Amino acid sequence: MAMFISKTCIAALSRSGRRSVQTAAALFPGGDDDRPDMKTVCPGPKSLAMVEDLKEVQQVGMGEVYFFVDYQKSRGNYVVDVDQNKMLDMFMQISSIPLGYSHPEMIKALQDPKNMSSFVNRPALGALPPADLSKTIRDGLIAVAPPGLERVRTMACGSCAIENAMKAAFIWKKNLDRGDREVSEEELTTALINKLPGSPKLSALSFASGFHGRTLGSLSTSHTKALHKLDIPAFDWPMAPFPQLKYPLDQFTKENAEEEARCLDAVTRLISESSDKGSPVAVIMIEPVQAEGGDNHASADFFRKLRKIAEENKAAFLVDEVQTGGGPTGKMWAHEHWELDNPPDFVTFSKKMLIGGYYHKTEMSVKEGMRIFNTWLGDPAKLVLLNVFVTELKAKNLLDNVITTGALLKQILHDAESKYPDVFSRTRGVGTFCATSLPDDVTRVKLVQSLRNNGVVVGACGSESIRFRPSLTFGASHATQFREIFDITLGQMFGERS
Repeated sequence: MAMFISKTCIAALSRSGRRSVQTAAALFPGGDDDRPDMKTVCPGPKSLAMVEDLKEVQQVGMGEVYFFVDYQKSRGNYVVDVDQNKMLDMFMQISSIPLGYSHPEMIKALQDPKNMSSFVNRPALGALPPADLSKTIRDGLIAVAPPGLERVRTMACGSCAIENAMKAAFIWKKNLDRGDREVSEEELTTALINKLPGSPKLSALSFASGFHGRTLGSLSTSHTKALHKLDIPAFDWPMAPFPQLKYPLDQFTKENAEEEARCLDAVTRLISESSDKGSPVAVIMIEPVQAEGGDNHASADFFRKLRKIAEENKAAFLVDEVQTGGGPTGKMWAHEHWELDNPPDFVTFSKKMLIGGYYHKTEMSVKEGMRIFNTWLGDPAKLVLLNVFVTELKAKNLLDNVITTGALLKQILHDAESKYPDVFSRTRGVGTFCATSLPDDVTRVKLVQSLRNNGVVVGACGSESIRFRPSLTFGASHATQFREIFDITLGQMFGERS
């Protein structure tokens, strides 16, 4: 028998918790209570033809294009493809759309004449910023800045945010080593020819199954898929193990604590070994949840102890919130769940924040010009849209909605795990940032495709998991739709079970 989230159940959840369940109309202007409607399999014939056409003018790797989208008709939490299939989108452009498609307030901002110059001219923000840049940054990025971080540097995307935050960490580390000494002529001369001492041997410590981007430097700290790294030179930097927790967490408290201690011991050992090799660790880089690598979690205690290790070894602590930032965990920044005594030195962002960049402590600022720099330093048009997001986030209490709806989503996944214990395992998540694991990749691929053909878009991560990255306006009614379609799909694939 299929298990549905009834209106009675939703009302009970509302009464029992501190947060109320918001209607689709309250979350998305004009309402967002549509339903999936499938005309063809997805990708359909028009999408497949467009892929072939695109290959004539652009490199298109195998499997890169999911389907072509009709963005004119996509709205709220529903994406419409070119074959006119309407799907409940729980992946939202790889977790990058915060409020859903074609949000009316976003459209209004685009149409506002006072914003037109930002869209038409795309100022070079570093050299020739517009007069209102300081106010725009204060109203958006600084208004939602991670606690304890006073400065921000905008960039175009997540990878370049990581690249430049790493550069800033390396510069900070060398300035720490120099103390009051000025940069020498030898350092300046050798830097130009990639030799010591101007090009120093420093390391960035990352974690197995972590992902920080596909550009050259960030790729050396990414460890998810071999094909991402194949044939590309990499820095010889240390990689620590990331905890592989056992679920349910409350049944494996001792084992998980031992696993986290093992990984922390490895971090300390690798820092020592790297220093002995003459390549001291300048920065420790970590994701609050290893998203691309499989939605791997660790406890707040693990991250607090890791932060302490960074302090003790005079290494910067960089938290990569490209996927987790912007509210999907129920807090604006996932690392806020850790309740750190000492904030991170750097926090990178992109995706739901609509613009890339990194926050940093004031002492991590680079005083010389042009060292952390490029022509555009992001895009002021995206800052305009970010400010709309921030306004809606606060006005609609969207973080509360994420917590409430996330509990519903997680329950749906737990119910599926109980009904199909041979299919699902390790259901995990915080807020709507959820995932569950399947027996193997073949089963995972089949489930993702079957859900899509039935009208729901989800994502994949790691070697056998599916992940959910809905917008912040994804509400209880959408969770109900998902449960219905999920139950039907599982019945089709694995048979009906009571």
